[in-house]
Parts: sequence; C-alpha cells; structure tokens
Amino acid sequence: MLMTFCALSACESGQGSRAGAASESEETRTAGAEDKPLGKADLERVAITVADLDGYEVEQTLAAPMASRRTADPAECAPVVQATGGSSGFVATARIGRTMFPKEHGPGTSVILASHSSGDAARVIDALRTAAERCKTFLDIGVGFRYDEVALQPDPGYGDESVSLRLTQLAAFDEDDEPVRVPYAVVAVRQGATVAMFYAFNRPGAARSKGPAVVPEEIIKTQMDRIGNPTTSK
Repeated sequence: MLMTFCALSACESGQGSRAGAASESEETRTAGAEDKPLGKADLERVAITVADLDGYEVEQTLAAPMASRRTADPAECAPVVQATGGSSGFVATARIGRTMFPKEHGPGTSVILASHSSGDAARVIDALRTAAERCKTFLDIGVGFRYDEVALQPDPGYGDESVSLRLTQLAAFDEDDEPVRVPYAVVAVRQGATVAMFYAFNRPGAARSKGPAVVPEEIIKTQMDRIGNPTTSK
C-alpha cells in the first residue's frame, strides 16, 4: 500500500498545463524585471547536496517544467493539492527536484526548485497563499483522496516572500475503508524568479509518524542560502 500511496499522493511534480494563467500585464507582485529566470543547469548548480547537510542522504527526483494538471473540488483549492507534490499551476522555465532522507529514522523532505518567467514566481506564492486561506477541506479529484484541516501557518520569513501551511490527507483506497490520516507540511519560498517548494508528510505506520508533519528548518535555510549565493554554489 505504501508504494501506491506515494505514487498517488506525493510523487507528482510539474505535469500538465495551466488554463487561464494570468497575463504579464496583470497587476500583481512580481519578482522584478532584474530577476532573470535560471536555466536547468543553474538550478542544478544551486540545488542542495549531500555535502550541505549532516545526517541526510540526498537523491534526485523527477520534475518537469509543465504546469500541474492536478485539480480539486472546489476548484479554487487546486494550488494546495498541487503543492503537496511540489508543483503549481504555472509553467516553469526549468524545474528540478531533490529528496532528503535522514540517515536516522524519520520522514523525508522533498524540494522542487522552479524557475519562472518574470512575475509568475510571485503568482505561484499568491495563488498558494490565497487557496490556503480559503480552503479548509477539499477533494483531490485525480485520486479521490480528501484533504482537511488546511491551516495557513505564520509567515516563516524566508527569501523575498514565503508561505507555510499544514493539512491532513485522508487516504482510503475503498469506500468501505477507514481513511488513514496523513499529516502534510508545505513551505513555498520565492527568491527572485525562483520558487522553492518544500513538502513533507508522515508516512503511515513509520517511526516518528505521530504529530504534525514538519519541513526541517535546516533544510530550508540551507537550500535558500545556496539560491541566494549562486557564486559560491558548485
């Protein structure tokens, strides 16, 4: 069940296309014209590595530049369900992924780095924040799992802007099954035209699976330091 659970709930990143994306002329907060989108090679260079984190293994994960097709009911909640897989409803110039696993027992944490056109990076954060404010419960239409207890957390203050939320997935593969409650945590950070989408969930039955899911602060700070100091990243 766990392999299927991962495939359906947290392993999707950046698939599909966005319908009705905002135009460049639309008034919104933007990353600024001076923020040039990074290419895939640049994202690879600033991505977190095993040398950056004591006590963690780091693995590459697949991530495509297309926008996510994951949808929700109500539809306005789609940015939240997309973020549980590290993606958004916006096409990226480039997108790559990493997953960090503690060498000791504990849940892993994934980060998807996405480089966007000018303005879209800010729109990713705005869309996620707005959806988290409005959506307390919703259905992931693609897999039929419901999410509830969506709670916007205090702004963690990373990068140029950031948003943090927690929610719970109700995973059931049959209508007669009692849903398994799976805590999730999402932290999205914009630095210029780059968005780092961190997400973690407590795998059912695993050690340290009780309590709310957490994205470790050391992972966020380490990754954002690399993005903010690209000349020192290798």
